[in-house]
Amino acid sequence: MHLLAWIEHTDFSVWIRESPSLLVFPMFLIVHAFGMAFLAGTNAAVDLRVLGFAPQIPLPSMNRFFPVLWFGFIINLISGLLLLIGYPTKAFTNPVFFVKMGCIAVGMVLMVLIRRRVILGGRSGKAFAILSLCFWIGAIFAGRLLAYTCTWLMVDVQC
Repeated sequence: MHLLAWIEHTDFSVWIRESPSLLVFPMFLIVHAFGMAFLAGTNAAVDLRVLGFAPQIPLPSMNRFFPVLWFGFIINLISGLLLLIGYPTKAFTNPVFFVKMGCIAVGMVLMVLIRRRVILGGRSGKAFAILSLCFWIGAIFAGRLLAYTCTWLMVDVQC
């Protein structure tokens, strides 16, 4: 808790949380949502193609979408870290945050496996695609639940 309290009291964390400008916390949330759209949305398109939707599109041509997936991941990593700096206690004391992080980690591993084994390797990957969709849906739901399931907003403030 000492580390979380220290982060909360840094000028940067206070600025993220308390700035009246729409260019700070609300903008970080908007950027995070756009990053998730790039990451999870494009990933869903790849997964659905692996599952047999849009059969007129050759699977190897889906490889061109992976830079978009990584772009979305980078945007979410940066915006997510900024949101985390704003409210570290809210995140680290909430088990749903760890569910979200686990879903993202598994989703990223599945994304790499689908690219290597299915898109580039030509193997079947329907099970990977179904799991991938489930984990990205789980990450999105867990992310939304974070706003409503906290116990501690800050070190000395309960939700």
